[in-house]
Amino acid sequence: MADMVRAINPTATISTADEAKAAARASAIAIFLGVVWGIIGLVWLMGPGAAVMDAALAEAAASSPEAAGMAGMMAGAAVGVAGFMIVIQLILGLVQWFKPNIVIPILFTVLVVYGLGSSALAMVMAGQVDLGAAAAATPAWQTWGGIVLMVVQLVLHIAGIRGANALGKFRNAQAY
Repeated sequence: MADMVRAINPTATISTADEAKAAARASAIAIFLGVVWGIIGLVWLMGPGAAVMDAALAEAAASSPEAAGMAGMMAGAAVGVAGFMIVIQLILGLVQWFKPNIVIPILFTVLVVYGLGSSALAMVMAGQVDLGAAAAATPAWQTWGGIVLMVVQLVLHIAGIRGANALGKFRNAQAY
């Protein structure tokens, strides 16, 4: 356990292939944290969030009669897409855990930075624009929990990039 805690430190030196592999697996841990958070969000979306989402869709449909019939379909599609993304994350997390590489941590680092930026922009814009029912669609605990999680994930993905890079160097050195 102490080795894993040391490995997820993005400033720790990596001197062995085992340390590099543990650091590369830090990215998989970040992905698994995202899967757990996604499941929590999906449960909320199918439970108490369903009423909030229905109200937001009904408000949007009130201004557009064509959209009125699509509200149920859009709600189902949102749940389906969320479930699909959780499964994709789980698969990529398992790949990163069992066969660490540098591509997955870089991809997720870009996605986390994008998520942090869009969250910050949404918070700024929420004060500028009247969003109506859409503003109440996401509870504060989910917004702030997601931001905290993304910061933790960013640190873990950076450690994963460093570990995967070092692991590649160790593998190349063994090949010669």
